[in-house]
Amino acid sequence: MEIEMPSFIRNGVVRLPPGFRFHPTDEELVVQYLKRKTFSCPLPVAVIPEINLSEFDPWDLLSENEGDRFFFNLVERFTYHRSNRAAGSDYWKATGKPRPVVAPASKELVGMKRVLVFHRWKSS
Repeated sequence: MEIEMPSFIRNGVVRLPPGFRFHPTDEELVVQYLKRKTFSCPLPVAVIPEINLSEFDPWDLLSENEGDRFFFNLVERFTYHRSNRAAGSDYWKATGKPRPVVAPASKELVGMKRVLVFHRWKSS
C-alpha cells in the first residue's frame, strides 16, 4: 500500500494549509531557497514565484494587506558590470553597502544582501 504524500501544488496552483505564514530569515532564504534553486534542487515549498522585475513597478507587485513579498529574479547584466534595473516606468537602484548574511550556528558567510530603492526618471 502506497501512502500519498501531501502536495501543496494542485492543478498548477500552490495551495497552502490554512494559517500558513512565510517569514524566513535571510539565511533561510539564501540556503534553503536561493542555493537550492541555483543548483536545480527541489525547494521546501514553492512559495517564491519567478518574475522579471524589470516588467513591474513596485505598486504592481503588492496587493492590499500584504507584508513582505519574495521573488526570484534573473539579473540581467550589461556593460561595466552594472545590473540593468530599468522597470516599468522607472528604475530600481542599489543603495548602501551590501550586507553579509551569516549562518548563526556556524558563523559562516552564506550570502550578501542588497537593498534596492525604486526611483523615478528625472524629467527635464
